[in-house]
Amino acid sequence: MTAAVATYNIHACIGSDGRFDPNRVLRVIQELDVDVLALQEVEHHAVDGIDLLDYFAAESGLQAIPGPTLLRGTRQYGNALLSRFPPVSLNRADLSVPGREARGALDALFDCGGKKLQVVATHLGLKPRERREQVRRVLPLFEPEAADVSVLMGDLNEWFLWGRISHWLRRRFQATPYHATFPSRWPLLALDKIWVNPADRVKRFEVHRSRVARRASDHLPLKAVIEL
Repeated sequence: MTAAVATYNIHACIGSDGRFDPNRVLRVIQELDVDVLALQEVEHHAVDGIDLLDYFAAESGLQAIPGPTLLRGTRQYGNALLSRFPPVSLNRADLSVPGREARGALDALFDCGGKKLQVVATHLGLKPRERREQVRRVLPLFEPEAADVSVLMGDLNEWFLWGRISHWLRRRFQATPYHATFPSRWPLLALDKIWVNPADRVKRFEVHRSRVARRASDHLPLKAVIEL
């Protein structure tokens, strides 16, 4: 059995052209056609009378799992998961560092036809010291034998291939390919990552480069197909 997972920073539905358009993001979600999707920079506007995340879930046929980290004006903002599988367990971890923007991680365990898939979805901070502290808190979420396959994915804001954070993550997950996802029109930096353990369960990595994806956000989605 395989499962498709992806991570996508939707930039609050503001595209590379500066235009707010949730329907473009929805089209990208539908194009991805994955089992578990990690979203970052989800701002909870009302669209067609319902919350943005609920709108995405209703139109894609996936279940919404919110993980807001802060309040922007009157709207919550942060991480989310969309999943074809209901979570067996769910933990919302606080990764906030004093003096920096509030950050968090969604730690979900899914039962996929008898196989356990753990997904930790996050959006790390902008400063190297901040990210190091956040990764120190994320890694203990992956308990030995807790799942058949474990996945860490999100906008990690880390482009240093041989920095301390990359070393820590390789030690836990082995290597992950470098796929440039930012900026969406001319991607140069691999800010969005999918780390999988065991690493040999990954059958395919791809950056989703459709025409609408290049315009819907300033990031491109990154997708992986995993053997469970």
